[in-house]
Order: sequence, then structure tokens, then C-alpha cells
Amino acid sequence: MDLSLLVVVVIVTALAFDFTNGFHDTANAMATSIATGALSPRTAVAVSAVFNLVGAFLSVQVAKTISSGIVDEARINSAIIFGGLVGAIVWNLLTWLLGLPSSSSHALFGGLIGATWIAAGSDAVHFTTVIEKVIVPAVASPIIAGVVATAATFLAYKVTNKADKTERAKGFKAGQIISASLISLAHGTNDAQKTMGVITLTLIAAGTLPSGSNPPLLVILGSGLAISLGTFLGGWRIIRTLGKGLTEIETTQGFAAEASATATILASSQVGFALSTTHVATGAIIGSGIGKRLSEVRWGVAGRMAVAWLFTLPAAAVVGAIAGRTASLGNVGTAVVALAAVAVAVGAYVLSRRQPVSAGNVNDMPSSTPPRP
Repeated sequence: MDLSLLVVVVIVTALAFDFTNGFHDTANAMATSIATGALSPRTAVAVSAVFNLVGAFLSVQVAKTISSGIVDEARINSAIIFGGLVGAIVWNLLTWLLGLPSSSSHALFGGLIGATWIAAGSDAVHFTTVIEKVIVPAVASPIIAGVVATAATFLAYKVTNKADKTERAKGFKAGQIISASLISLAHGTNDAQKTMGVITLTLIAAGTLPSGSNPPLLVILGSGLAISLGTFLGGWRIIRTLGKGLTEIETTQGFAAEASATATILASSQVGFALSTTHVATGAIIGSGIGKRLSEVRWGVAGRMAVAWLFTLPAAAVVGAIAGRTASLGNVGTAVVALAAVAVAVGAYVLSRRQPVSAGNVNDMPSSTPPRP
């Protein structure tokens, strides 16, 4: 397989990751609006898809962090990037199947770090940048979003305490349409850039673009379209977990959570922090439960999600390292990795059909989460 063909394969794989990112992370923007009935499931994912595409054109700061910040682009090749992408895709599919809102972003970082480390050595990974722009935001962002959402929820109930409950619900439902759309815009601004950064990194490593280049317009457009298509198909399994599994969300809480998450994501995107929108949205939803009443949060579900977060980077790194090393062996190795990734995707889809979650039953209580008395 000559280099030009391998580059094409990597770009297609990057767009496939972007697609999985879209349906994996739809819940971040729309789970609360779907849970409260502010938007119907199909309308929600359509609105989210449109705003994801628009958001992809708003900034390139996160893309530059990935294309020239996480790993040394002069010491990697397309096979390594391919392996990293496969590690991220496999983790996304596994957590989607389990309905766990893990971070697509951290899966991508883990895959790239693992593949680069094994192939080019630990010094080819810029760990200072990883800590500064990945690890620190991963810890801080859900806490910040949670604190803001807690305060916003408390104040929203306090201010509207004497208002008619029906009228209050109508007002906040209208507000949720706006706030959910803004989260989708923020998600496109932050997460679509990650694929832009990977494709740009591939082109730089192949010598097609000079080091430090911004993503070309076609790369921005392709990344925006791929994440929007994935979003439109709806990651119903994860939407159910975030919308119904963590807390019983009312319209007031939904609006507060969405507004808090939007502010956190957009502020981080502008300074190039490649944070996880999943972490932010989850922190905001938990904060909205605390803001209403501490007992509203199902901490067991939150704990299982936290465990998945802890394993995301290392698990994707291991798969990325194995895939990258195998792909580096040449044509046969690349083909083996590609076939393995396809087999995982098909297997995940087949298993998901045993207990399907769709727009029609997404608001049903998860079977593993008993309703509160």
C-alpha cells in the first residue's frame, strides 16, 4: 500500500471516528431536552445535527492543539495515526453498546498517545501539553459545569417559586430549545475540531501540509458533515442514560444544565482546551440534580460512568498501540486492523439489536435503574 493510499485510508477512518463521535455524543446536547419533552427525539437530533455543522466553522484552536500539540508530528506516520483512530473507534462502540457516556475525545487522545508511544517512544508524546490541555480540563470541567449548574438550578427554582407550575414549565421548555441548540453549536465547535486536527496531522506527517498548518476548508467541511450525520442518527442508548439514568430532570433543571454546559464548552474551545463535552454535560446534569435536591442524583449510575471515564484513556491507548504496531507492518497489517475494526462495529450493532433503544423508547427508564418510590 503506497503512502497516498494509506493517507486516504486514514482520512476515511478519521471521518468514521467523527461519525461515531456524533452519535456517541448526541446525548450531551439533547438528552435533557428529550427527557423533559421540550423537543421530540427526532426533532432534537435534527436540530443538533444542523448546529453541529455550523459550530465546526467557528474555531480551529482545538484542531491546532491536536495537530501540533499532543504528539510530535515529525516522528509519526499515517499507520500510527490509523492505529490511534481504530483504538478510539473501538472504545466508542463498546461504551455506546453499554450505554455509557464516556469521552470520545479522550478515546481519541488515548489511541493517538498509545500508538505514538509504542512506535516512536515516550518522548514523541508531549506530556506537558497532554496534562495542561487534556488531563486538567478533564478533571476541572465537570466540576465547574456542575457547580455552575447547581447554582443556576437553585436560583431558577428560587426566582420562579411563586409562578404557576404549568406556565413555568412552558417557559423553560422554550428556553431549552435555545440552550440545547447552543450546546450542539458548542459541541461542533469543540468535537468536530478533533477530527480536523487528526486529518491535518495526517497531512502534515505525509508532507502534504507544512508543520503548524491550520485545517484546510475541505477538512473543516468534511469533519462538520461527518459529525452531523452521526448526530442525526441519534445515539439513543446514551441519550437514555443521561436523560433518565442520572436524575429525573424537570424543564427548569434541563435549562440550567444546558446553559451551564454551553458556557463551559465555548469558553474552553476559544483557548484550545480539548475537553470532553461528555464530562461537561454529565457534570451539569448532576449539578442540576444537586441544585434541586441532593437525593435526586442516582450516584450508582454516576459512579459507573466515572469508572468508564478512568479507563477511557488507557484502554484506547492499549488498543491504539496494538493497532498502530500491526498497521506499521505494511499492507497485510493495515488490512488486518481494518478488518478487525469492521468486525467490532458489526458485532456491536448485532448485539445492540437484542435490546434496541430508539426514538420510540428512549424516555423509558433504563432497566438497570429502578424508578424511585
